[in-house]
Amino acid sequence: MSVSRAEIECPVGQVGVPGQEPAADTRPEASGRVLGEALRRLRKDRGLALKDVAPVIRGSISKISRLERGESPPKERDVFDLARHYGVSAEQMREIDSLLQQSRSSAWFDQYGDVTPSWLRRLIDLEASAYEIHMYETHIVPGLLQTPAYARAVVKAGLPDAATAEVERRVALREGRQRILRSSQRPKVVAVLDEGVLRRPKGGPEVMLEQLRHLKRIDTEWGIHVRILEFEDGADVAPSYPITHLHFRDGGPPEIVYVELIDSALYVTKPTVVEHYRHVLAEVEGKSARWEDSVRILDDAIERYEKKILRPGRAAPGEF
Repeated sequence: MSVSRAEIECPVGQVGVPGQEPAADTRPEASGRVLGEALRRLRKDRGLALKDVAPVIRGSISKISRLERGESPPKERDVFDLARHYGVSAEQMREIDSLLQQSRSSAWFDQYGDVTPSWLRRLIDLEASAYEIHMYETHIVPGLLQTPAYARAVVKAGLPDAATAEVERRVALREGRQRILRSSQRPKVVAVLDEGVLRRPKGGPEVMLEQLRHLKRIDTEWGIHVRILEFEDGADVAPSYPITHLHFRDGGPPEIVYVELIDSALYVTKPTVVEHYRHVLAEVEGKSARWEDSVRILDDAIERYEKKILRPGRAAPGEF
């Protein structure tokens, strides 16, 4: 199913508003989402449409929409002009100002701005504030689960002319993203990998062996659910593109689907379209191997690469 950019809209959610207890998560990405939702609720409570308040911030309907969805950095002038237009109390104004300041704090990945396109920055924001992430990957191990050596091989394959310094910065960025998996508030992660991911030795057998051992370790020790979709079982349900479905509790839209393209990405929030992708992921997860069987499949792949390293040369038919 193709998704037009016009369909990428946010649903209405039941979330916190000024005057209520502020969200516990004060990371910039979460605060921006809560601030945007608070402004949306204030507008809706006063019976105003987007077109009614766009002139207040000297902008378009789309600008207001992006601000309310937490998709663009909020400008102080715009936020306060809207708050005054809505007639908020002094206490509400203080809460809005607090959220505004939190949302404008520097994110850790700002130092990697030269190698982080805007569409990827948004994904990193979302990963950090999600409480549940479901992924399906078709060709490579997802960035959140990559070892440094594997990530380096992926970056070099995608950017063959990149300087060593740029490659290393991109690898460091991926390592930084993975800190959320080691935090006390890490999200629940379910990663379904197409069987082809295991059979595609990015970086060579040694790099792939290390990567597969890492997948098994995070699956059995970290509680990251790695599932394998075998070729035969996924023939009728597997999409040809990777999908990430993120769930939130921080006060913004409750769920967003991320669909990665070659050099950009789609962020889907329209309920009917999100439901389509949710259904696709549910079918993929339903057809993937159970946890015990997925561990066995990983073990089999690990054993094959171990043999490949011990006995260099062309793999026997059916071995990979």
